[in-house]
Amino acid sequence: MQFTPYLNFDGNCAEAFAFYAKLLKGTITYQGTFGEMPPSSDTPPLPEAAKNRIMHANLQVGGQQLMGSDCLPTAPGQDPATCGGYQKPQGMRVCIDVTDEAEGRRVFDGLAQGGMVAMPFQKTFFSPGFGMLIDRFGTPWMVNVPAQA
Repeated sequence: MQFTPYLNFDGNCAEAFAFYAKLLKGTITYQGTFGEMPPSSDTPPLPEAAKNRIMHANLQVGGQQLMGSDCLPTAPGQDPATCGGYQKPQGMRVCIDVTDEAEGRRVFDGLAQGGMVAMPFQKTFFSPGFGMLIDRFGTPWMVNVPAQA
């Protein structure tokens, strides 16, 4: 079993995934827009402003992947919790385990640029390097160097 984080954005998924690919030394293996979706009779027409939003993106980093998309604007009368409209992530963080303190610092500092640090990257009782932040795209992260056994 493997868990794969799926991140949602409010129109800046392409920018975020390009940044994550560079910072995490990964490769975007797929990225498609809502406007590129094949037409379907059961899909309502897309507003022009939504056509360039990312319908799905996949970032491969080693044996791991990170997926994401932009949310469509909320239609009149639609509950944002049912798939339309962006909501900020709550109650979760994406945790990145890195091999050493130097790599942890590099990743943490990169994600922190333009974001908000909740806990600076530092030595803790459980890790030689750990920190928490919300990046400039609104994604909450933890960067962790696992303690050596």
